[in-house]
Amino acid sequence: MTARKLWEPSPAQIDGTRLTAYTRWLEREHGLTFDSYAELWEWSVRELETFWASIWMFFEVQSSEPYETVCPDRTMPGTRWFPGTRLSYAEHVFAGKQDDAVAIVHASELRPLRETTWKRLREETAAIAEGLRALGVVAGDRVVAYLPNIEEAVAAFLACSSIGAVWSSCSPDFGVQAVVDRFSQIEPKVLLAVDGYRYGGRDHDRLEAVTRIREGLPSLEHCVLLPYLHEASTLRGTLPWSELAGRRDSELRFEALPFEHPLWVLHSSGTTGLPKAIVQSQGGILLEHLKMVHLQFDTRPGDRLFWFTTTGWMMWNLLVGGLLTDAAIVLYDGSPGHPGPDALWSLAAEAGITCLGISPAYIANCMQAGIDPTGGRDLSRLRSVGSSGSPLSPEGFRWIYDHLGAELWLFSMSGGTDVCTAFVGGVPTLPVYEGELQARALGAKVEAFDPEGRSLIDQVGELVLTEPMPSMPTAIWGDDDGSRYRESYFDLYPGIWRHGDWIEITSRGTAIISGRSDSTINRGGVRIGTSEIYRAVALVPEVREALVVDLTWPGTTGWIILFVVLEDGAELDGELRSRIVRRLRETCSPRHAPDDVRQVDAVPRTISGKLVEVPVKRILMGAEPATTVSRDSLAEPAALDSFVELARSGEPLGRQP
Repeated sequence: MTARKLWEPSPAQIDGTRLTAYTRWLEREHGLTFDSYAELWEWSVRELETFWASIWMFFEVQSSEPYETVCPDRTMPGTRWFPGTRLSYAEHVFAGKQDDAVAIVHASELRPLRETTWKRLREETAAIAEGLRALGVVAGDRVVAYLPNIEEAVAAFLACSSIGAVWSSCSPDFGVQAVVDRFSQIEPKVLLAVDGYRYGGRDHDRLEAVTRIREGLPSLEHCVLLPYLHEASTLRGTLPWSELAGRRDSELRFEALPFEHPLWVLHSSGTTGLPKAIVQSQGGILLEHLKMVHLQFDTRPGDRLFWFTTTGWMMWNLLVGGLLTDAAIVLYDGSPGHPGPDALWSLAAEAGITCLGISPAYIANCMQAGIDPTGGRDLSRLRSVGSSGSPLSPEGFRWIYDHLGAELWLFSMSGGTDVCTAFVGGVPTLPVYEGELQARALGAKVEAFDPEGRSLIDQVGELVLTEPMPSMPTAIWGDDDGSRYRESYFDLYPGIWRHGDWIEITSRGTAIISGRSDSTINRGGVRIGTSEIYRAVALVPEVREALVVDLTWPGTTGWIILFVVLEDGAELDGELRSRIVRRLRETCSPRHAPDDVRQVDAVPRTISGKLVEVPVKRILMGAEPATTVSRDSLAEPAALDSFVELARSGEPLGRQP
């Protein structure tokens, strides 16, 4: 069935895009012409070195040392980019900015909407950088943040980047153990923490959590406390934020760093072990974000770019990348459903947002609540809506156009923490088809592979990258021999990046993402490995074993089911069920608490002892058991029976009626 075309840019709209400006520059400066985006994309992944050199030149990247070559060897993993050059991500953020122009628009459930100029952001960043230097922070040191999505977090990150310190952040709704599991791997010198936050109208004090996090990070030399929930908050043994950021007459200085110098550490999760501490480089992220926010998002001077995110999701990092343009970014800390489910539409009107980044879950909630985004609001500045975090259903596409009109550009995108960008998503010069992502991003050689490594068109396969990208991790922290890096991305197809999503590339170049091909749980774009769930559940004495799956039905927010095997004599009553859910909310995060907890006699494992999570997920979502797993490979084949029976019972299991 052919998908319905919902939007097509007019010639005038195409003419005004940043992407068109780039293609005209290619023709003028290099004699390159392209009759379509498909031709441009094909050139960008075939002539990889020329393409990324053109991004460098078009956006006038500045470096203290020239690069020797773009990419001396495309072999993955281990690709090197622009060797010999030295630059600063933060320096490019501040380059050419007018003091009185707006850099950040921000609001929260604790603070009213306000604007921050580039002058103020520069002063705040300089003061924090000077404060960090006074604490002994130098290039290569790790600074970790337990902060919400507020102005101070952005300034602190830019301060770290200007020094060459390595940034990593978690949102304060993360449980103590989840934070310690992430931060402890990189042995931070400084912790920047918040006293609490407000979400959904409720205050959440985090002072005790900060104390426990400090105890779990023996490498810490300093902890700085930001009074956010209460102005007078203090904590013994911490430095007040006012002292860190008190040097308002400081000059903002930028260290020139090697292209591959770490910019930040993001955390993604596999199915075993601690969350992966993913290291991404100053130069790689700079080039990727210049390309993404300018060309794929079509961010223009005077725009206001928003994405609903926390500091624990890579979309926060990508949103901060919006500061590489002449637009302002919009931050919001709070619940998207408070005081009502239309909160983000009201924010869009009040803040003059031009690009509103939201999730399929939020769109689904608005649909269910009967929200009219334009009811009583001026959304005249809104030019585009972006969707990320999970696949957007065809119904979600239709709802956006039914309520916001035919002139709006809707782009759904898919990528990941591992590269801090989207592989597939928005192209402002292409049509939008119902339920489909517009195209593969420039420089991203995305293909759909079958199990034998053959490229597929119009068929679902594994999302792979057959050519490298500059924002790919330079390493996984602590993975000295590179074995975990290889196992994470290159185990299935040697030399080819396997991302862990199901994708279909259509004949016309659009794409359809149909969920994860691995067992990682994704909530609001924040991924958590099943091993983290199991470590938390293991703290409940009555639970002997567990298996968790996330059923991602189209048009829903997903449904996490935790299956537990109990110790002899234990009973899964209401009290135990509540205790299990509470443990997961506190240890992992509220968004990763199960929607349902069920008791089973046994969980299926392979003969080698590995839980068969993906086959169970596929069976519960309707796949034939015989096509998902060989019973001969199971240590106890009968352990699968209860899951097969549940799938055939007709229970909704999180599906909308």
